[in-house]
Amino acid sequence: MNQTNHHVVVVGAGFGGLEFTRALAGAPVRVTMIDKRNHHLFQPLLYQVATTALATSEVAWPIRHLLRKRQDVTTLLANVSSVDRAGRRVLLDDGGAVDYDTLVLATGARHAYFGHDEWEPFAPGLKTLEDATTIRRRMLLAFEQAERETDPAKRQALLTLAIVGGGPTGVELAGTIVELAHDTLRGEFRNIDTRQTRVVLIEAGERILPNFAPELSDYARKALERLGVTVELGRPVTRCDAEGVVFGETQLPARTILWAAGVAASPAAEWLGAAADRAGRVLVEPDLTVPGSPEIFVIGDAAHVLRPDGRMVPGVAPAAKQQGKHVAATIKARLAGDTAPRPFRYRHDGDLATIGKRAAAIDFGWVKLTGRLAWWLWGFAHIYFLIGFRNRLAVSLSWLWIYFTGQRSARLITQGDDDKG
Repeated sequence: MNQTNHHVVVVGAGFGGLEFTRALAGAPVRVTMIDKRNHHLFQPLLYQVATTALATSEVAWPIRHLLRKRQDVTTLLANVSSVDRAGRRVLLDDGGAVDYDTLVLATGARHAYFGHDEWEPFAPGLKTLEDATTIRRRMLLAFEQAERETDPAKRQALLTLAIVGGGPTGVELAGTIVELAHDTLRGEFRNIDTRQTRVVLIEAGERILPNFAPELSDYARKALERLGVTVELGRPVTRCDAEGVVFGETQLPARTILWAAGVAASPAAEWLGAAADRAGRVLVEPDLTVPGSPEIFVIGDAAHVLRPDGRMVPGVAPAAKQQGKHVAATIKARLAGDTAPRPFRYRHDGDLATIGKRAAAIDFGWVKLTGRLAWWLWGFAHIYFLIGFRNRLAVSLSWLWIYFTGQRSARLITQGDDDKG
């Protein structure tokens, strides 16, 4: 690999892209970071923005600020439209282009509706800050509208929230929303009792948290039911509209529907003209390069990566960060003249999910934890990975305040362009 003014372009400042850029420090290269947003987002806590526990500034940080000390890194706010593999250029939607010697695509994923994109206006997913504030607005407006509604059936529909998908995001949303309605908002309205709010978690499979051990899935279901969540299993959703959701033979009137059921990769495979799996993830080589283009790497949720046992590497933050470090080490080795293949090896650190403010499930494989101890460990783990002392302190204080008082300070309704907000 020619070290003379070698230019590395990174698309995406999520966990994978940011970790790659950090790990590449000291290499004799120029780096250009491209992202369509100006901030890095700590996605594991995004649901807490949607449910009024945290402010947006507590889970997101400006990319320029994070990379301000890296004189070798140029940050561009731009939207990628395609990749010219033959000419080694990243094409932008405003007509611009950025040349590269090595390209790293860390463009993440978006929510998917299994061929029913028409459901999206009625059932927003949760991937961006805009998604979180949209969900928060719709949810809080539903309570405000219920306060004025005189028809009992319409009022109950406004006080019913359906969450589609029983993975960690769906479980965490369900637990915190029911606590918001039953505890935080209690006594703040005069015409409705928010304790009558119904939260329904709908999972097409036979258990929630399917990636966890069965006993932890069972614990999570029972913990949610103790909080007041209705858990519906084994019946896939067949319709979402302004009136509610249909699953199996059941029609549930619900004015607020949240989507946590599936993801699709970013358009990276389309940009490259590369083979992809059903979710749009690029089928990469064992070293995370694109077949036929060893100068292009794809990492994180945009990549289909297999473990030695044939299982796919999960689309979680630790996996993306491990891949980012691996690619940085590979590029450094190439710059030093070592071109030997370097297959990626994923190390699974465990699965975590919180259930309300006093319970969680943790599966480390060799040990499984539930209850309050698991909740505290979940909290410490997330605080540890936050960026900066100020944010760690702010989130810790917010959580402690909610833990002891039940009150949430981010219950602000901001205006938006969506039809229901």
